[in-house]
Amino acid sequence: MRRHYRVEGLDESALADEPMAQFDQWFAEAVKSGLDEPNAMVVSTADAEGRPSVRTVLLKGYDRRGFVFYTNHGSRKGAELDANPQVALLFPWHPLARQVIVRGLAARVGRDETAAYFRSRPHGSQLGAWASEQSRPIGSRGELEQRYADLAARYPEDEDVPVPPFWGGYRITPASVEFWQGRENRLHDRLLYEDGAGGWTVRRLQP
Repeated sequence: MRRHYRVEGLDESALADEPMAQFDQWFAEAVKSGLDEPNAMVVSTADAEGRPSVRTVLLKGYDRRGFVFYTNHGSRKGAELDANPQVALLFPWHPLARQVIVRGLAARVGRDETAAYFRSRPHGSQLGAWASEQSRPIGSRGELEQRYADLAARYPEDEDVPVPPFWGGYRITPASVEFWQGRENRLHDRLLYEDGAGGWTVRRLQP
């Protein structure tokens, strides 16, 4: 269960000056490749005692300020991010033999930004945000579906769904971003951007 990576390498001379510009380039290439859900990212958090948890979510926006995703603030990840804002992200672009690994700090986005995104979601997804008390136990699938049906009756397709007060976005401001390119013989390229007092620096890590 091992494959050789026969792809072009990643050289320091080809890197952008800062990591978000480099991410933009790689993300565009991942989209162009036809990769299924290139915006899927693994989010790792830890609670106040340092116990870790991990899940996959969808990246919903990025710019020079960082990476944004949305969730229920009362979910496990929401509670953990509020207690311990240290977070790691992983973009596992396996068909391209690439990974992007981010470490940084999470903070809630403003309510105006959350509302603008919420209104762009499909009607069913808006209802789903209200129906699910994310990460909390429930008696049955039927109970969840009944909640959704009740909401669908209350807010039909032609009516606006209010933004849940318990739901919103988090922006991850990166402290480091690693670009990993698979190479032959496990001699992978790993180039790490780190944010310091003088701006971004780049180091090559051994594979």
